[in-house]
Amino acid sequence: MSDPITVYPIGVVSGGRSQIFEDHWGVVISRLILDPAELDPDATLGLGKFSHLEVVFHFHKQTRIRRDAAHPRGNPAWPRMGVLAGHSPVRPNLLGVSRCALLEVAGLELTVQGLDAIDGTPILDIKPYTTEFQPRDPIREPAWMRQLMADYY
Repeated sequence: MSDPITVYPIGVVSGGRSQIFEDHWGVVISRLILDPAELDPDATLGLGKFSHLEVVFHFHKQTRIRRDAAHPRGNPAWPRMGVLAGHSPVRPNLLGVSRCALLEVAGLELTVQGLDAIDGTPILDIKPYTTEFQPRDPIREPAWMRQLMADYY
């Protein structure tokens, strides 16, 4: 399991926020500028039929890696949680996954709203979000996560 995996960015986030801070991402509008050296011009064909995307990206400004447990956002009122039980950018491989609204497709440039990635963030992959991939069973989550996310979007 220690063999490295090579991943290349397919584009970059442009606009939106330039600084990292936690909440109120729902109003942020940014563009995903896809690299024509990595994708054919028709790579986004049909994407405009979808209302939302899942974007996989690299936390390129994050310098710390965490593999243990901590209080979410350093808040001692919330229980210590393992790194895999949260969405912190301080992660083993510095990968982020975010769902956002797709506002416009113009060739290899996508306009999105609510993407929690800052200007300059390398994009690793994009998929359309579909309800068929949602869990069929009820979602279970702890109360602290609802509190943490109350103002996130």
